[in-house]
Amino acid sequence: MRAELLQLAAGLARKGEPFVLAMVVRRESFSSAQQGDMAVITADGAYHGWLGGNCTQPTVKREARAALADGKPRLVSLSPAPEERAGVIALPMTCHSGGSVDIYLEPVLPAPRLQIFGESPCARALSRLGEVMGYSVGGEARAGPVFAVVATMGENDEESLEKAISSRPAYVAVVASRKRFAELRESLLSRGVSAEALDSVHNPAGLDIGARLPEEVALSIFAEMVQLRRASVATPVALPRTEIDPVCGMTVEVETARHRVEHGGRTFYFCNPRCREKFLAAPDRFLAA
Repeated sequence: MRAELLQLAAGLARKGEPFVLAMVVRRESFSSAQQGDMAVITADGAYHGWLGGNCTQPTVKREARAALADGKPRLVSLSPAPEERAGVIALPMTCHSGGSVDIYLEPVLPAPRLQIFGESPCARALSRLGEVMGYSVGGEARAGPVFAVVATMGENDEESLEKAISSRPAYVAVVASRKRFAELRESLLSRGVSAEALDSVHNPAGLDIGARLPEEVALSIFAEMVQLRRASVATPVALPRTEIDPVCGMTVEVETARHRVEHGGRTFYFCNPRCREKFLAAPDRFLAA
């Protein structure tokens, strides 16, 4: 199982598809999961592997979604009596077995892709620095954010900028003076490029660090891209709405819940059909609890 999961993870990484690699790092009896058990959770919610039964899978999938959204690993502890620990997300374990399990989740995100237009000294410096910074420079399109820099310096400027904008990158910059960019803007407006798209172009390119040499300009551009990426990661992640299963206490995602009941003018959500049947048999008992 572990070899198959590692091969799956390697294949996803080669294709540039985001996923989460999860592993049981600690467990206490009685838990069906064993230390070292693994799972791969993809961006579409597909779950491959084993980390325990129905008591752990919904929680892992929810935390994996959050990890992919903010790019941060997390250590999740599921226990009948969760205890707050620094750096640990403590959540209740609702399995009747009474065991506990700690699961580490590592998001694996595709490298950001850098599109460079031009063959100027600045373009070459961007390419060299991009490889050091872990960007995928050029190559075919794949998942992940795209950053585009036009450093054509007078060679096919309009065509390059129009092409850069058409790929809808997370960031697009033009290495040119303000006067030259104003000319480019007017030219592209006459070609039908929207003013909104042109207003998103960064010019002058990069942060103002007093750069003069091509390598310094490239450094200032990467500084601006890093600033943009970190700001987007810091944005709070909107997680799906959840409700508590009134029978077992498990957290259930409302949008994807398959088992639900209308009772007393309210909708109740359940993690599995057994909990739903127990609730239907004696709803007042569980509502009182």
